[in-house]
Amino acid sequence: MTEGTTPTAATAATTRPREQQGWRKRQKGRHAAPKTDRGKGGGKGGGKSGLARSSLVMAVGTVVSRATGLIRQVLQGAALGTGLLATTYNQANTVPASLYFLVIGGALNSVLVPQLVRARAEQPDGGAAFEQRLVTLVLCVLGIGTALAVWVAPEIISLYQSDTPENHEAFQLTVTFARFLLPQIFFYGLFSMLGQVLNARNRFGAMMWTPVLNNVVLVGVFGVYVGLMTVPDRVQDITQAQVTLLGLGTTLALAVQALALIPFVRAAGFRFRLRFDWRGTGLRKSLGAARWTLLFVLANLVAGTVVTRYASAADQALPKDGVGFTAYSNAQTIWMLPQAVITVSLVTALLPRMSRAVAERRLDDVRRDLSRALRISGVVIVPAAFFFLAFGPRIAQLLFAHGAADAATAAPLGHMLQAFGLGLIPFSAQYLLLRGFYAFEDTRTPFFMAVWIAVVNIALATGCHLLLPARWAVTGMAGAYAVSYGVGLLVTALRLRRRLEGRLDGRRLCRTYGKLTASAVAAGALAWLVARGCAGAVNVGSGTWSSALSLAVGGATMAVLFLALARVLRVGELRGLPGLG
Repeated sequence: MTEGTTPTAATAATTRPREQQGWRKRQKGRHAAPKTDRGKGGGKGGGKSGLARSSLVMAVGTVVSRATGLIRQVLQGAALGTGLLATTYNQANTVPASLYFLVIGGALNSVLVPQLVRARAEQPDGGAAFEQRLVTLVLCVLGIGTALAVWVAPEIISLYQSDTPENHEAFQLTVTFARFLLPQIFFYGLFSMLGQVLNARNRFGAMMWTPVLNNVVLVGVFGVYVGLMTVPDRVQDITQAQVTLLGLGTTLALAVQALALIPFVRAAGFRFRLRFDWRGTGLRKSLGAARWTLLFVLANLVAGTVVTRYASAADQALPKDGVGFTAYSNAQTIWMLPQAVITVSLVTALLPRMSRAVAERRLDDVRRDLSRALRISGVVIVPAAFFFLAFGPRIAQLLFAHGAADAATAAPLGHMLQAFGLGLIPFSAQYLLLRGFYAFEDTRTPFFMAVWIAVVNIALATGCHLLLPARWAVTGMAGAYAVSYGVGLLVTALRLRRRLEGRLDGRRLCRTYGKLTASAVAAGALAWLVARGCAGAVNVGSGTWSSALSLAVGGATMAVLFLALARVLRVGELRGLPGLG
């Protein structure tokens, strides 16, 4: 639902550079480059090329993972539709990741893993004992937390939907799914912990690619569900065998993803041994230092829970119309694809340079790198936002009007994608600006930024829930999410400008984004007209083929026009898109 709700490539990309920063600062006296080598990039040489290779591996892995995830999402839509039945599964499936991050995920990524990196650099055994203690601690917390979550599954689900007489069957089905799916908490943690052990050894590929295995297993699960079973369209019609297949299959997929890392960590030299001698190792102090990150996660989780509850109410009012939580989450997943690929890859290359610049008080370089990352990412993010605005309904019909869903039930999802659309610009930009605070090792300010966004999102979502009819309430909530990140971007930029001594390259950024927006508006409007004319002039049979043809023609038209107009307007960032140079 919100940023950082699942342990994905984004987690590794945004935490790994911070892990290494503290160690670099202590080693500066012995390993600092000559002054003549310090500059925009913070030094030259093999380290930079190695980072570029690592970023490429991560970016390619993310693309493949997202592509297979989209296939899985389409099959899931065909199997379960986008109504109340699908919401019982999807709601139960979001809980494990949320609880994992709340219980230990935030602390693991922000504080404990940086300690692991320092231990490898400073301790005589290369940090082996510390690694074993940390893995033991994480596994114990995960095991206890998972058991407790399964035990109190009804109470957890009651946060997301009401157990009323009218909704009792859906509530009970969600609880049943949750008992199958909550063990994912353990496997989320195992995957993240083993992945960070690899990252500490500068081995990044496995963590980026093993999620593909998860998607492959889920594609098989939903393929069996659709191909060998009668697909139900109501909560009352699903059988115990179908529930078991979906529940066990989904948890098995994540278990495969996590366990697949074991051969890689062994090959990297890690040997696991249970160690409970935690006293005097600094772990308690480290957990205390993670409080701001945990509060950041909690702020996002509270907002997500409120929106989920409201969206579930829309599902209960119109159980077969696809107007609630499943449509919202599917639209949001598609909407975030450009940010997940381009912005995360840029952050991977950006953070080490910014961290070195902050350590050496080169604030001009921090400002320059942030500005360039924002401008380069905007070349993809801005046209993508207008593409979703122009073609949201056609995307929804192409991907989700199959199996248990049809064109009518896919339409609300398309409108939600349009409502999210332009919010992609502030969402991506705010994500990048937060990394400016992280370069200063400041986790307190991002928490307050998350509170601003959560408050605005909750207030606007509540208004949509109370004032709009069920058919449009969740579409309004998608728009509210976009507006909340617009407010968040403004507040974040003002605070970061203060941190950077009153300057954030604002004029240049506004000029570049103005050109990109003008190019995207003109290209998107003309592409929409071309796609509409194509759909009306060419008879290709089913709505799916019509949507595919109009999307292909419209998308190609928009891409060509956008690039042409951006060149006419002299958007120089087109040349820097592959990386940060």
